[in-house]
Amino acid sequence: QVRLVESGGGLVQPGDSLSLSCAASGDNFEKYAMGWFRQAPGKEREFLGSIRWTGGRTVYGDSMKGRITISRDTAKNTVTLQMNSLKPEDTAVYICAADERATMPRQVYEYDYWGQGTQVTVSS
Repeated sequence: QVRLVESGGGLVQPGDSLSLSCAASGDNFEKYAMGWFRQAPGKEREFLGSIRWTGGRTVYGDSMKGRITISRDTAKNTVTLQMNSLKPEDTAVYICAADERATMPRQVYEYDYWGQGTQVTVSS
């Protein structure tokens, strides 16, 4: 089993930046790919991007493309979602996930492990 714990959420104003972290622990997580998703009330979980622990290759979805950067720290077993130019419509729970196959899929069902999420609220 793999445990994923997000942190860094909070209340920010439009235009602000925010960095979220996902700490991973457990068996073989370093062989996986990590994904970032978000979900607002009443909406489906939305793919933001993913990164491989090995090599650090990244892919991004369309929703926040150009406003986010995903990176990882293999020494600390953490993955970071750096968000910039935040908008009220970015308000959601942000969730990290792990894909055992490391194929970096965009679909929710392809991921094997999930964190509990961290709330990000963008409001004046």
